[in-house]
Amino acid sequence: MSTLPQPTVESVLQQTREETGLPPSELRVLMSHITGFDRVGLVTKGNRELPMDQLSAFKSLAARRKNGEPIAYLVQQKEFYSRPFFVDPRVLIPRPETEELVEHALGFLQSKSTENLLTRVLDIGCGSGAIAVSLALENPILEVTASDISADALWVAQYNANELGAKNVRFIQSDLFADLLNQTPALAFDLICSNPPYIEQGDIHLEQGDLRFEPAQALTDGGDGLRFYREIARHSPTLLRTGGGVLVEHGYNQQQAVKALFSQAPYVQAQGLPDLAGTPRFVFARI
Repeated sequence: MSTLPQPTVESVLQQTREETGLPPSELRVLMSHITGFDRVGLVTKGNRELPMDQLSAFKSLAARRKNGEPIAYLVQQKEFYSRPFFVDPRVLIPRPETEELVEHALGFLQSKSTENLLTRVLDIGCGSGAIAVSLALENPILEVTASDISADALWVAQYNANELGAKNVRFIQSDLFADLLNQTPALAFDLICSNPPYIEQGDIHLEQGDLRFEPAQALTDGGDGLRFYREIARHSPTLLRTGGGVLVEHGYNQQQAVKALFSQAPYVQAQGLPDLAGTPRFVFARI
């Protein structure tokens, strides 16, 4: 009596690709997550039998991916600034263009010298901690403060700081500036940066792709998409040292409106900056 061939890593990848129509690259990411094999291992160990528990787990992830769930949530990881960040549905998935915000921030902070004072930076709406933790690790002598309204998001950010070894970050739960303006001693920063929720309420993108699965309060302000920029423009001067700056990421069609908010006193030299694709993406201003 002949026995059925046992499913191997490669045969399961092939069969699932035919059944789901998912890209091979995505299926390999899911398989790596289940088996622990890296990209090379999936090839060299492709003829290995896949245990039933791993087969079942892989099929489940593939079905969820076919249903649209983001890969990053399925494998609970997203690379940002060449580091693996833990992510789950409590936080927004870090985007590649936000790495450029980190680049701009580091450039400004490097040029900033505050006499006999530690250089300090505040990340408002830190989410997974991608910006704050990356800045802290790239420049270990910075003092980084990260805030978010969501206790869940702060848990994820703190977890990432611990896992990645960022010891120079502290976390504050705050609805924008509500619990930042009343700290004792008073907070004072050289740079305030933020990638706030900027999608306008009712925007069709909220019903598409990964955005359907991400936390709504991390995506939209429930209004015209500019609420957080107004608040940041209004309150940042209170928390900035002389010569300090504000750096924000915004939507592809918002640069003119955001720049206008940071073009009024006490701000000077408001600049609109593009991302690597040439899309208007950031505004930087000093006081």
